[in-house]
Amino acid sequence: MALTLQTPLYAAVSSIPTRTSFSLRSTPPPTLLINYRNSFPRIHASSNIDTAITELDAVSAFSEIVPDTVIFDDFQKFPPTAATVSSSLLLGICGLPDTIFRNAVEMALADAECYGLEDPNTRLSCFATKALVNVGSDMAKLVPGRVSTEVDARLAYDTHGIIRKVHDLLKLYHDSNVPPQRLLFKIPSTWQGIEAARLLESEGIQTHLTFVYSFAQAAAAAQAGASVIQIFVGRVRDWARNHSDDQEIESAKLNGEDPGLALAAKAYNYIHKYGHKSKLMAAAVRNKQDLFSLLGVDYIIAPLKVLQSLKESVASPDEKYSFVRRLSPQSARSYMFSDEELIKWDQMSLANAMGPAAVQLLTAGLDGYVDQAKRVEDLFGKIWPPPNV
Repeated sequence: MALTLQTPLYAAVSSIPTRTSFSLRSTPPPTLLINYRNSFPRIHASSNIDTAITELDAVSAFSEIVPDTVIFDDFQKFPPTAATVSSSLLLGICGLPDTIFRNAVEMALADAECYGLEDPNTRLSCFATKALVNVGSDMAKLVPGRVSTEVDARLAYDTHGIIRKVHDLLKLYHDSNVPPQRLLFKIPSTWQGIEAARLLESEGIQTHLTFVYSFAQAAAAAQAGASVIQIFVGRVRDWARNHSDDQEIESAKLNGEDPGLALAAKAYNYIHKYGHKSKLMAAAVRNKQDLFSLLGVDYIIAPLKVLQSLKESVASPDEKYSFVRRLSPQSARSYMFSDEELIKWDQMSLANAMGPAAVQLLTAGLDGYVDQAKRVEDLFGKIWPPPNV
């Protein structure tokens, strides 16, 4: 029997942003049989200096440039190679009257297993989990790379809770015939999240550690074997503009470096100098100068306005910024780390090394994710049950 929602999804939503961002494609670790990076043509700068190329052509020779694309109005213009499924995305889907992902949410709200749960909060959580996986499964049919699924941020300080949630998500994806090679699980970089990533990676489950705002977090994540480590370059810079009490940031400023770019470079050099399998993803890149400074980092998430500018600009010999690789495994070998930075990271050392910038930015990020998850559940409580259930 066909099921319809009692109230249209979009009619039940107020003040929900309609531009919900995709995240980025990342390449499976070398141990996997499938390598999505090699599945698609890469853009390389031409070796013929007389041939006109765009700046996008030039920079793509050094890093994988992935669009931070909104799914509803820019999908065709800058088609994403992978996707992140999150509470924010669910809110965006529910805020539109017509989207290809609406049926995935409706089917979640009609799920018999969730409907049979007596506790209302547990039932709504079940609906939200099913909606994430249903949308993620649809995404996996549309993008060639991996789908990263957000793990409930309310579990950020519960290692075993994170692992149970990931196992639940993985089972649901299995039931939807999405293979584990196509999946990442996005986990906040608390110590408990990093430890969960270590245990999950030991099972062959790929993790994506986010909210990394300090070298200690990045190094601990690399030691844990996280598949992807995501650093928010612009957010670190924004914090540094208004604060002056973080030792790591002050050290970068004294060296004449941008704190966000310096953190990304240091994390990249650590990963590659010491042979960790992790790939580094630079996010919150605000302009072309940021991107040029990061060339060589594994993945760069580029805003659409930056991509458009790169695509429309022709690279020429007298270009203000030279297209050279700033970061490489070879150059990483000469980067010097202090003895304090080369320790085996544990919960105590991580807590002591995280300065106020990382603590505050991590807390703000978690608060935002928790708020979005609650909003999804509140919304589902308003539009459930469908009348035919």
